[in-house]
Amino acid sequence: MALHPAPARIDRSAEERDASGLLDSVAADPATRVLVVRGDAAPVLDSPDGAPVLALADVADVGGHPHWAFLGRDDDGAAVLLAAVPADAEPLGAEASWRSIREVGALLARAQLDALVVGVALGRWLVEAPFCPACGTLTALAQAGWSRHCPGCGREHFPRTDPAVIVAITSADGERLLLGANAAWKGRMYSCFAGFVEAGESLETTVHRELQEEAGVRVDRIRYLGSQPWPYPRSLMLGFLASAVDDDEARADGTEILDVRWFTRGEIGEAFAGRGPIALPGAVSIAHGLIRAWYEGA
Repeated sequence: MALHPAPARIDRSAEERDASGLLDSVAADPATRVLVVRGDAAPVLDSPDGAPVLALADVADVGGHPHWAFLGRDDDGAAVLLAAVPADAEPLGAEASWRSIREVGALLARAQLDALVVGVALGRWLVEAPFCPACGTLTALAQAGWSRHCPGCGREHFPRTDPAVIVAITSADGERLLLGANAAWKGRMYSCFAGFVEAGESLETTVHRELQEEAGVRVDRIRYLGSQPWPYPRSLMLGFLASAVDDDEARADGTEILDVRWFTRGEIGEAFAGRGPIALPGAVSIAHGLIRAWYEGA
């Protein structure tokens, strides 16, 4: 069994997806490689310098009955397939281990992280959504794994993406940052405030509603900073920085958020250095990026 380091870049080559028999034809090509995903994890190798590298397999080495999709082509024009396997699948080769986005994402090269996120997001949809949500009929794959056609009612279905806002709140003077301890983390980590966009909401409306609900804070000067696909389970995180109207309004909702606290740059610096009483989100997350952007004055 051979495992290969993932290429520096994968071109999605979306124009090929409608080609008849694409999955079969590229699977028969010995140059084709496969990104295998199991839940939110994929096989990862340790390179000679110790850095993790996303590993690809040969088609013949992927056993069982995976769900297949066409991810694109590498810089040499070779096809890269996705194989989504069951949760109990064994690692592909003793030299590789299953590693999740949260575990290894911050250490992978950017292009490999992008490939892993795409693979996990698409792979979960392939495994978890085989039936038509409208009529319950088993759907047929189309567009080389990127859509499904329902033979019962004729509907077309695509991987679901749920938009969510995530917000770093500064004090009115910009010198402090408000973070919250989520109940899911049992109060051990402080992070930005986040929530899903509800039906009929704009992003700005969601920001105001979520911050009122979770932290009791009214905000202004809302600024969009960037986004991150985050397949937990299928989110697109839209990052904002906002300023509190009144710093004294901050309070935790007591249900989802156990505590809210204002931090100085010095305290955030200590947390980034691994010192002090609190932990911050891992470097792979947009929450980390928002906090660091404020800390560095970007």
